[in-house]
Amino acid sequence: MDQAKRLALVQEVQHHPLSGKVLHVDFHEVSATEKVTVMVPVETTGEAVGVKTGGGVLEHVLFKLKVRALPKDLPEQILVDVTSLEVGKSIHVGEIKPVEGVEILGNKSTPVISVAMPKTEVEEVAATEAGATAGDVEMIKEKKEDGTEGAASAKGDAKAAPAKGDAKAAAAPAKDAKAAAPAAKK
Repeated sequence: MDQAKRLALVQEVQHHPLSGKVLHVDFHEVSATEKVTVMVPVETTGEAVGVKTGGGVLEHVLFKLKVRALPKDLPEQILVDVTSLEVGKSIHVGEIKPVEGVEILGNKSTPVISVAMPKTEVEEVAATEAGATAGDVEMIKEKKEDGTEGAASAKGDAKAAPAKGDAKAAAAPAKDAKAAAPAAKK
């Protein structure tokens, strides 16, 4: 058995779904002389001015940042002081000063922490109504095989209703339209 010590990072920990006990741990062996890229949690210190006096809410936009460093220089967490943060202001990735030997990766203009005014009930209702109308399915007329346009009416018009064999063909586009509607929201 190899008794040599090796430098490794924890890659993944699997827990039992009911008891929470550790089932399996994956390690990733690293070299002490090569830089590694890992995700490090972001923690805040202090109380933001915008929260204390402005009535704002502190929003944690990114909970982890990607950093590159030698294994010995990797921080356990990145602390961000938010005491001077006012309502409507944000701290971006580029504004965070990393520990010496650590490089923070990512778009420098991405917000990490911000202070915003809480939404009122009227704004929340308006946002949900706007979301509901954006997801409505639009009825599109399709050409039948004989070249005429038609769509089944809600009243059950016998002339516009498709024949028994065409019912599955008529239902298929409707299913596709409903499936496409949630995808369009994203």
